[in-house]
Amino acid sequence: MVAVCFYFQVHQPYRLRRYSVFDTDPFYFDDRKNAELCRRVAERCYRPATELLIDLCRRHAPHFKVSFSISGTILDQLESFSPDILDLFKRLVDTGACELLAEPYHHSLAFLYSRDEFTRQVDLHTERIASLFGVQPTVFCNTELVYNNDLAYYVASMGRFRGILCEGVDRILGYRSPNHVYRPPNTDASSNGRPFALLLKNYRLSDDIAFRFSNRDWPHWPLTAETFADWIARIDGEGEVCNLFMDYETFGEHQNVQTGIFDFLEQLPEAVLGHNGSEMSFKTPSECLDAHEPVDEYDVPHMISWADTERDLSAWVGNAMQSNALHELFKLESPIRDKLASAMTLEEKKHAGYILTDWRKLTSSDHVYYMCTKHYADGVVHKYFNPYASPYDGYINFMNVLDNLRARLNRSVAAASATSAPRAAAQS
Repeated sequence: MVAVCFYFQVHQPYRLRRYSVFDTDPFYFDDRKNAELCRRVAERCYRPATELLIDLCRRHAPHFKVSFSISGTILDQLESFSPDILDLFKRLVDTGACELLAEPYHHSLAFLYSRDEFTRQVDLHTERIASLFGVQPTVFCNTELVYNNDLAYYVASMGRFRGILCEGVDRILGYRSPNHVYRPPNTDASSNGRPFALLLKNYRLSDDIAFRFSNRDWPHWPLTAETFADWIARIDGEGEVCNLFMDYETFGEHQNVQTGIFDFLEQLPEAVLGHNGSEMSFKTPSECLDAHEPVDEYDVPHMISWADTERDLSAWVGNAMQSNALHELFKLESPIRDKLASAMTLEEKKHAGYILTDWRKLTSSDHVYYMCTKHYADGVVHKYFNPYASPYDGYINFMNVLDNLRARLNRSVAAASATSAPRAAAQS
């Protein structure tokens, strides 16, 4: 019997406003544009898709299940610009048929550059999920499913997660199927005593929905729920889980309502649950890990992701601009933390806190994604929601902001030193 595991990523970054080298305003983020995009995606996707999922969870209870990872940045924006969507997500979680996963708060690549910041962002995210939804995530998914053995070992050692979602990459799987539960090498049991485990995305079936659904040149267009259920049923005997992982914006934004994507989603549970002779089901990631032991080791020495045809890090670190931007960004972490730790007055602490908050918003992976110079098959994907005319424009704008943030930090440190000198003299 095959279990369908639906996972949706919900994320929007804080996009930067146009920022010149001569700009001195410390307000970097385009609140008007961020509000506009947040409300647009809420109208096209978040509201209708979540209302539909609530209905499906109730209509097919207790058999239909879904899971989400909702980044801290979109939680913050929804709270400011579309609070009714947060209420819808709460209602969905309250059905008992939706599991929430943990991720870095700012949807960052912090694991690659700072384990301390990575841990802090995971802590911030789990705390926010607990405070908003009253649940504690026990399964982890890294930003853009960025993953390797080191990540598995580190997350397992945190002692609160049972497993990780990652990409099923052909060159790593070889002849094996992504439709099993796997284990990473050299990791101990998870917090509940079971093996720390991995759920691998079935990218072929996931991408049939996320990318090919509206392609009229695709041989399987128009895709029906019954046809898709038949494809899932064929997994039986060659796997236990069918992990369908995709951006939530697939529904209504990337695939607009005219494509029939909402009708497909509405019909899919009945097509799967009622499929003749297959006894298929829907499970959350935790339920999949409960139901199935790992069948083999998934050894990933080098970083992978769910992005593009290469499924590596080239979407974020594929050129010199991206590498330089990330290097300069994370160089500021220690000075900012030093400033925060050494702040003496309430005003100094507040100012250092503002700098840290702005810096963290800059760690969202989207900012370097906009600098990507890849083309061909992946070019259209990289243009979606991209506010810049070219990767170079994105790099220059980001670096102008980073330069101003660095100048703010330096001025803050200098002002603190000037204040502390007379204080030290008086004490002596």
